[in-house]
Amino acid sequence: MTTPDTITWEQTESGVVVLTFDDPAQSVNTMTAAWSASFAAALDRLAGLGSELTGVILTSAKKTFFAGGDLGDLLATTAERAGELTAFANGAKAMLRKLETLGVPVVAALGGSALGGGLEIALACHHRVAVDAPSIRIGLPEVTLGLLPGGGGVVRTVRLLGLDTALDKVLLPGTTYRVGDAAALGLIDRVVPDAEALIPAALEWISANPGATQPWDRGESIPGGTANTPSIEAVLPVRSAALRNRHKGAPMPAPANILCAAVEGTQVDFDTASAIETRYFVELVTGPVAKNIIQGTFFDKQVIKSGASRPEDFPTHRATFAAVLGAGMMGAGVALSCALVGMTVALKDVDLAAAERGKDYARKVLGKQVEKGSRTREDADAILELITPTASVQDLAGADLVIEAVFEDPDLKRKVFAEVLDVVAPDAVLASNTSTLPITDLARDLPRPEDFIGLHFFSPVDRMELIEIIVGDKTSDATLAKAFDIALQMHKTPIVVGDGRGFFTSRVILQRLVEAAAMVGEGVHPQSIEQASLQAGYPVGTLALLDELTLSLPLKIRGQFREVAEQNGGELAAHPGDAVLTTMVEELGRPSRLAGAGFYDYVDGKRAGLWSGLAEQFPRTELQADLTELRDRLLFAEVLETVRCHDDGILRSTADANVGSLLGIGFPTWTGGTSQFVAGYPGGIAAFVARAQELADRYGARFTPPASLTER
Repeated sequence: MTTPDTITWEQTESGVVVLTFDDPAQSVNTMTAAWSASFAAALDRLAGLGSELTGVILTSAKKTFFAGGDLGDLLATTAERAGELTAFANGAKAMLRKLETLGVPVVAALGGSALGGGLEIALACHHRVAVDAPSIRIGLPEVTLGLLPGGGGVVRTVRLLGLDTALDKVLLPGTTYRVGDAAALGLIDRVVPDAEALIPAALEWISANPGATQPWDRGESIPGGTANTPSIEAVLPVRSAALRNRHKGAPMPAPANILCAAVEGTQVDFDTASAIETRYFVELVTGPVAKNIIQGTFFDKQVIKSGASRPEDFPTHRATFAAVLGAGMMGAGVALSCALVGMTVALKDVDLAAAERGKDYARKVLGKQVEKGSRTREDADAILELITPTASVQDLAGADLVIEAVFEDPDLKRKVFAEVLDVVAPDAVLASNTSTLPITDLARDLPRPEDFIGLHFFSPVDRMELIEIIVGDKTSDATLAKAFDIALQMHKTPIVVGDGRGFFTSRVILQRLVEAAAMVGEGVHPQSIEQASLQAGYPVGTLALLDELTLSLPLKIRGQFREVAEQNGGELAAHPGDAVLTTMVEELGRPSRLAGAGFYDYVDGKRAGLWSGLAEQFPRTELQADLTELRDRLLFAEVLETVRCHDDGILRSTADANVGSLLGIGFPTWTGGTSQFVAGYPGGIAAFVARAQELADRYGARFTPPASLTER
């Protein structure tokens, strides 16, 4: 079977060959076996031209220049196939090395984004020209996928920019730059206004630089020096410590591998440095963390955004006029998010002053963006003009989207909807931004339950990417399709879940919160709980998070679950964390950060250390805490509840679980999400079940693995 040709060839009268990447089997160009074969053949043909060849230009027929390695291939690569991956990586690098040592000037003409392997190809050229378009991005974001640039990206950026700049600006943060910023950094050499100017600019440079070579092939030193340079060597221990501190002990090996590959590579020749880079790359690809991250943050997210949860056969919908009911923190954020994508917004509250305060939030956020230079004053003013504060129902006339964002009181929510139904569009989407209240119940007395749906936003709304769409018993497929489209219109990632108290995200995070409270009651030192949270990979300590959310919130939700259980003739199993939270809220009056007192003390609203009175209220055990045990309890509490959500029909897919947990409740990135945690658990599902049972034997039935897992 022959592989398709992924590269087209054109030679000019002056002897310059233009190679255009254009894989007929894919919408983007990636480093597949077909590309490898095509590129190898093209290089052989170039080498055979001899003196007839005066230069080479690499460009693309796709919207992007080149998208890098095929993540599907990387995901499928096991430790047993490490040799195959090593050979493929070394083969690709050998081709790029052949390209940059052809003896003629080579230019990358970038009419689209060059990310990952795409930029690595461009870095193997002697000159890089890019179109100054706002959509184009330049960078090496591999670290965000748990990987490192394995096509020479580490070696070439270090030799081009210097160790410090390469690490701090490109490799470790995984930043993707606009073209102008990439040029200022040194990743791009020339910027042109449009695609038509690319090839002429490349030809001009080739004509002016017939003897072009790479700086590392001219014997030039690495900018700033090598790892043995005293000024650099002195800060290497600080760099290593900073990496450990950033990840708090969570298993995130990619940054460490990048640092090692970069530092070690400065002390050897180019080809040896390239071999070092390959070894660190293969170690990451064949390890579990990168696979988890790729699955949860890339493939599952791709599944969701492709519309897998959207009902078929409904036309694409765009909302134009949003009525936001409630101008508090959530409503204000929703209003701004709607305006940011061009919707007209009526922001309603009980009085005009309250509504104006809601618009003030948009003024503040946009004002900061203007100060930072990320938005013009004119643009900010145009967005603000779209938001109209009001206390009048009549100002909502004709709205095709209603988003209610008032307090979590079902009677109040029904009341504000009843007030507006006669004036908004007859086919308007009616959405409640509730985090726990069942949608079916909220729609009970409304005349249009088929148009009613849950849109659970996360705070701060304008920065949080996730929307949890909750489908009630009577919600129509047409309304779900509209809601899904609206979420995408707002540049959000929508997960679709079934109806039930707490839905998915609130129900799952609740388990971690009360588990941390239970640890306090057991006499575990609070600092150990926070350290275990950070070592697990959570962004903040769980007790600190409890203070942010308020300690009364999990008590309230647990109370609601208790009521539902009793109504159904059962009872909610007691959780040892309930008593701790009740004591903190009702007896000690320490409910939250907002109140100035929780598990932490606060000074002027800022965290000022754990409350010293915790030891007296909850006497400490003399046994030293096992951080691994504490970490597992926090993780397993959320993961096991995710399994129950699948069993109860709340979750419709593992993709929704993974993306929802990563984007909505801060589940650790290295796991790939709550469902992927099970799938990627060392030893498989059987090992996960065994560990869960161990925790159940020690701490209670809440850790008992559900039958759906034990049967597998």
